[in-house]
Amino acid sequence: MRIKQRGKYDQNFDHLVEKFEKSIYGTVKGEWRLKLLQEDLEELYRKEFLNIWDAGCGLGQMALWFAKRGHMLTCCDISYKMLEKAKTLFAKERMEADFYQASSQELSKTLSQQDLVMFHAVIEWLAEPLKSLEMVSSRVRPGGHLSLLFFNHHSLIYRNTLRGGWRLQTILGKTWYGKGKKLTPPYPQKPEILLQWLKKNDYRIKAHTGIRVFHDYMDKEALQISNEAELMELEYRYCREETFRNMGRYVHILAQKQL
Repeated sequence: MRIKQRGKYDQNFDHLVEKFEKSIYGTVKGEWRLKLLQEDLEELYRKEFLNIWDAGCGLGQMALWFAKRGHMLTCCDISYKMLEKAKTLFAKERMEADFYQASSQELSKTLSQQDLVMFHAVIEWLAEPLKSLEMVSSRVRPGGHLSLLFFNHHSLIYRNTLRGGWRLQTILGKTWYGKGKKLTPPYPQKPEILLQWLKKNDYRIKAHTGIRVFHDYMDKEALQISNEAELMELEYRYCREETFRNMGRYVHILAQKQL
C-alpha cells in the first residue's frame, strides 16, 4: 500500500496496527474518546436488538460494546490484522458478529440497510471522502442513524501552528501528510462541511461532540503540572458547547435519517 502518495489510496493499517493500538486506545485519550462516543450513542445502545454496521471497525471496541447488549453486528475493515484483532476481542468475550475483510465502499454495495451505521475515524483516510460517505450513508435505513467520527481539520491547523517550526510551512502548503507522526491523515474533515452534507441529505443532527477540545493543545509541561481529573472535568464541561466542540481533535456527529 503506497501510503506516501498523498491520499491517492485508502489507508490500510496492517503495517501500523501495533502503533495504532498503543497510540489510540492504550491511553487516557483513547479512553476519553470511547467514553464520549458511548454517551452520544447511549439511547441507541438501550434499544432492542438493532442491526448495526461498523464500517471500518478497527480493533472492534465499539462494536463489542453494542454486541454485549444483544445487538447484531456487521464489522468490516480493509486491514487483515485489524480485523483479526477485532475477532480475537469478540472471541475472548464470547460474542459474535459477521466479519468481512473489505472496504466500507465495497460492502455497501451488498449489505442490507441498517438501524445504525458507525463510520468512526475512517473518512479522513479515504481517497474520496465524500463519495465514500455517500456510499456508506446509503446503508442507513429511513429513521436509522449514522454515527460519524472524524479527525478535525481545524484542530490540525490550530495545533500545528501553535507548535511552530517546520510545521508552519506544511500548513501553508497543505503538505502535512507523511510529515511527523504517521497517524496524521491526508484528509481531515471540516465539521461545517459534513454538517452541511448531512442536512442536505435529509439527516437531523442528534448529537455533536468535540473529543479532546483542550488536551491536545497542551504541551508536555502543561500536562505534567495539571491535575488530570480537573482537565477531564473541563473537557466534559465544554465538549458539547458550540464554540469548543468544533475545535476537538476529533468530532463526533450522530444524525438520524428522516423518514
